[in-house]
Amino acid sequence: MPDPAYRRRKRRFDDEEPAFAKRDRHRRSLPAADAHDAVAGLLAGNRWSSWDQPAAGDRGPQPYPRWLVTELAAVDTELGVLKTGKEADVFLVRRGVPGTGRSCLLAAKRYRDPEHRMFHRDAAYREGRRVRESRANRAMAAGSAAGREMIAREWASAEFAALCQLRRAGIPVPYPVQVLGTEIMLEFIGEPDGTAAPRLAETRPAPDALARLWDQLVQALVTLAGLGLAHGDLSAYNLLVSGGRMVMIDLPQVVDVIAHPRGAQFLDRDAANVARWFTARGLAGAAPAPGDLAALLRQEARLA
Repeated sequence: MPDPAYRRRKRRFDDEEPAFAKRDRHRRSLPAADAHDAVAGLLAGNRWSSWDQPAAGDRGPQPYPRWLVTELAAVDTELGVLKTGKEADVFLVRRGVPGTGRSCLLAAKRYRDPEHRMFHRDAAYREGRRVRESRANRAMAAGSAAGREMIAREWASAEFAALCQLRRAGIPVPYPVQVLGTEIMLEFIGEPDGTAAPRLAETRPAPDALARLWDQLVQALVTLAGLGLAHGDLSAYNLLVSGGRMVMIDLPQVVDVIAHPRGAQFLDRDAANVARWFTARGLAGAAPAPGDLAALLRQEARLA
């Protein structure tokens, strides 16, 4: 039998854990963008671009970014796992047009299939967003395989819709490329070599950089609250830092603070989580101060 002490030591890395891998473990050696140009057919792990499959409403806001490959002749090549979690896994994908040198890196977020234990927080967040079909609501509440599949699709659709809305509002989130079933294709935030941008929790910014990140975060959260929304699960683990720019991620549970019976509590919790992190890193002299963020967000959301 396995040593019980070993079982206690073994940890699973996912987006709920405070531990994180060292940055050099994220470094990748990616194949060249045209590595498969001369190969007839598709190699294992590749697929034709799925850009033409979603309906128009399931693609990101127009105009499409210039970096995004939208040609139907493109091939999606899966390059590995970026992040694993209880509810979804994120994979690095290169979408490129063979023979042209035109390509882009994307993050494919795939919500878990019905066989996995998932969505441990689902009931708390769905209070404010019921689907219309009563049969679907009953299936989700019962936790059947069909119900869990519906939940996965609902969360993918909810996150995609939130990303589109926030992107249009100027909030720094990854560009939402498309949603197809339980998979969302997103802008990859990181380096051209496939190195993912660090989470805020993984950084140790100098005082001036810390103040700039705080200002960016406050502006984003004020805009979000002005839309009547809260992230719902905000912490230093779902904020990325790329080239001094903060990017908000992991938004399937975004909360309508007016419609949700506990909307104000989610708003306060988001503010408290990030305020605690910045205070612990020595943020001083900021306006608003971390301790005043919750009141400011309530005021912006017209809950004060």
